[in-house]
Amino acid sequence: MVAIFCGAMLDGGRPRVFGDGEQTRDYVFAADVAAAFLAAGDRGGPGPYNVGTGVETSVLELGRRVAAACDSEFAPEHAAPRLGEVQRISIDPALAERELGWSAGQDLDGGLRLTADSMR
Repeated sequence: MVAIFCGAMLDGGRPRVFGDGEQTRDYVFAADVAAAFLAAGDRGGPGPYNVGTGVETSVLELGRRVAAACDSEFAPEHAAPRLGEVQRISIDPALAERELGWSAGQDLDGGLRLTADSMR
């Protein structure tokens, strides 16, 4: 979703939001996910480990924050809700932190800035 929103805003387009945009996700920076995989390879037991931040962010809030990172405005195109879409997702990364010593190092806004900069 981050790359789609960034791409649309950097190209002067309008990102599409399905439904009311209040559905939430736990967004984690890709480099932090890679670090979690490395930690699991080095110190991991049988798992599974949840890799996330434990913070829910709505699609609309994500759009506003992506727009700020892209120096753009967030004016989404709304579309019908997707059938069966999960409305709330939040990850509990406590086991990964306890057993792997891993936690997300990048906050959402910092990760969005890095992503937008790399897509420019």
